[in-house]
Amino acid sequence: MSTTSIWNNFRTELFAFIITKVNDKEIANDILQDVFVKIHLKAGSLKQEEKLTSWVYQLTRNTIIDYYRKKNILTYTEEFQDIWDDDSESEDENKICVNCINPFIQQLPPNDRDALEQTVYGNISQKDYAEKTGLSYTATKSRIQRARGKLKDMFLNCCLAEEGKKCNC
Repeated sequence: MSTTSIWNNFRTELFAFIITKVNDKEIANDILQDVFVKIHLKAGSLKQEEKLTSWVYQLTRNTIIDYYRKKNILTYTEEFQDIWDDDSESEDENKICVNCINPFIQQLPPNDRDALEQTVYGNISQKDYAEKTGLSYTATKSRIQRARGKLKDMFLNCCLAEEGKKCNC
């Protein structure tokens, strides 16, 4: 399938998807353009055309994540990306759940929170963080993994404790 036909089939749908994640039309248009540049450049890597929709949405989600990383804004994290896939029941529920993550990060112990914020959302490498804090690289990796695990547990316990439960954290 050509980039032009993908554009014609997906642009409106993807724009609507992106706008629910960034809440800004100009930014959504920029991200949409970035997505289609990636589609054009990577179209040859798609082996099975029947997986086109999921592939396009995966590229879109990754591009949104890249936008937030560059802007150092935490409102969407790949740690929970599988929760907000194409099969999601409601975009409104997704927005609500995304809003839970920041308060959960604030509940982490200070050392875990600092490690997570600086390495995952602050664009500092784990190795540099280890040197900066005087921790070993292994201890730094463990601290970040532990923080992610705690964050995931808080999210799952609050937002997904029961099937069908609406997130109201």
